[in-house]
Amino acid sequence: MNLFERFLTLWVALCIVVGITLGHFLPAPFHYLGRAELAQVNIPVAILIWLMVVPMLLKIDFGAMHQVKEHWRGIGVTLFINWAVKPFSMALLGWLFIGSLFREYLPADQIDSYIAGLIILAAAPCTAMVFVWSNLSNGEPHFTLSQVALNDVIMVFAFAPIVALLLGLSSIIVPWETLLLSVLLYIVVPVIFSQIWRKNLLSRGGEAKLNATLKTLGPVSLVALLATLVLLFGFQGEQIIAKPVIIALLAVPILIQVYFTSGLAYLLSRTFGVAHCVAAPSALIGASNFFELAVAVAIGLFGFESGAALATVVGVLIEVPVMLSVVRIVNSTKGWYESGRAVSKD
Repeated sequence: MNLFERFLTLWVALCIVVGITLGHFLPAPFHYLGRAELAQVNIPVAILIWLMVVPMLLKIDFGAMHQVKEHWRGIGVTLFINWAVKPFSMALLGWLFIGSLFREYLPADQIDSYIAGLIILAAAPCTAMVFVWSNLSNGEPHFTLSQVALNDVIMVFAFAPIVALLLGLSSIIVPWETLLLSVLLYIVVPVIFSQIWRKNLLSRGGEAKLNATLKTLGPVSLVALLATLVLLFGFQGEQIIAKPVIIALLAVPILIQVYFTSGLAYLLSRTFGVAHCVAAPSALIGASNFFELAVAVAIGLFGFESGAALATVVGVLIEVPVMLSVVRIVNSTKGWYESGRAVSKD
C-alpha cells in the first residue's frame, strides 16, 4: 500500500469533518446538489460512485468463478453470513435497539426510516473495500476475487427482494421500481461496463495494459471515495451536528452487527478447517458493507434528509475504523486460529 492508502483512515476522518463543517455552515450548495436528481437518483453522487466502483470492478475476472470449488468451505461460510444471517440479524438488531430500547430518545416519525436504513446497509455485501481488507489481512487473493465476483452476481438478483421482504416486515412501503433502478445503476451497469473495458484492455495490451490502467485509476477511485464522503456528510452536516446522540444510538446496532458477523464467520471457518488466509478475508467480507449502494438506495427511497439516509451514512462513518479493528483482531489471533486443529489448504 502506498502512503496515501496507508493513512486512509486519517483522510476519511478529515473528509468527514470537512463535509460536516461545510454542510453546517454552507448548507445552500449542498441543498442545490441534493436537488440534482434524475428518476430519484442524485447525479453528482452517482458519478462519484461510478468513479469509485468501476476501477474496483475492473480488477475482477469473472472467469475466476471456476475457482469457487477450490475454496468451497470459505465460500460457503461467507455466503451463509452475507445472505442468510447478516440482513436478518440487522433487522432484528434494528427492531430491538431502534424500535424498542432507544425508541424514546429518537424522533417518532423517523423510527421506521432508521430501521430501513440499517437493513439496506446490511443487505449489500462489500465490493470495493474488500480488496483493501483482504490485502491487510494477507488474504488469499483468488478466494477474495472469486468471492467478490460471486457476491456481485448474487446481489444482482437477491438484493432487491431481501430488502423489500425485510422492509415489508417492518411495515414500510417499498417502491420496487426504485430498488431495481438502484441495482441496475450501481451493480449491473458498472459490472457490464467494467467487464467490456477489461476485455478491451486485455485484447489491446494484455495484463500489462490492464495493470497500467488500474495503476492510473487507483488515485481516481480513492479521490472519488473521499469526495463522496465530503458530499454525503455535507448533505447530513446539519443533522449530525444537531443530533449527535442519534448518531451514537444508530452506531450501536451497526457495531454489534460488524463484530457479531465477523466473529461468527471466523469461528465457523475454524470449525470447518478453513486455512487462515481464507478465513481472515471471509470474516472481513462477511462484516463489511457496500455502503455506496446502500446510501444510494436509501436516498432514492427516502430522500437526502431522511432517517434512512442518515443511518447508512453512520455506516460510512464507522466502516473504515471498525473494519481496521477487525483486521487487527484476525491478524493478531492467527496463532490461536491455527492451534485449534489441523486446517486444510482450502
